[in-house]
Amino acid sequence: MVSQDTPKKTFSNFEPYEIVENEKYMNDSQISHFQSILKNWKTELMKEVDRTVHHMQDDAANFPDPNDRATQESEFGLELRTRDRERKLIKKIDESIADLDSGDYGFCESCGIDIGLRRLEARPTATLCIDCKTLDEIREKQTG
Repeated sequence: MVSQDTPKKTFSNFEPYEIVENEKYMNDSQISHFQSILKNWKTELMKEVDRTVHHMQDDAANFPDPNDRATQESEFGLELRTRDRERKLIKKIDESIADLDSGDYGFCESCGIDIGLRRLEARPTATLCIDCKTLDEIREKQTG
């Protein structure tokens, strides 16, 4: 089940990176791999935005029945909330692409260690290593 805070992941159409023994972390091959994932994911999200706009334009009708009108407005509202979450995700993707370009991608912004290839493949916009993310979530639970 996808939580309300996390848009459906659509970047799953990629081949996992094949790790070569003793290769340098975030080498050119890995950077290219993640650029491809991030750019494809952004493209798919942008297509969803376009699809929603066309759907809302094509399906918008002024129903005489208040129940039909309310149903349509509810559906449109749900779609718009989903697109808003995806808009925020696109911003994170853009930030990750900028980090790739600057050489900061793949390193924990809290402690500076490698985030890890498999974690980045699972969550390409991750900015924290698993340990820092776990601590962050514990702190969040404690403070409410």
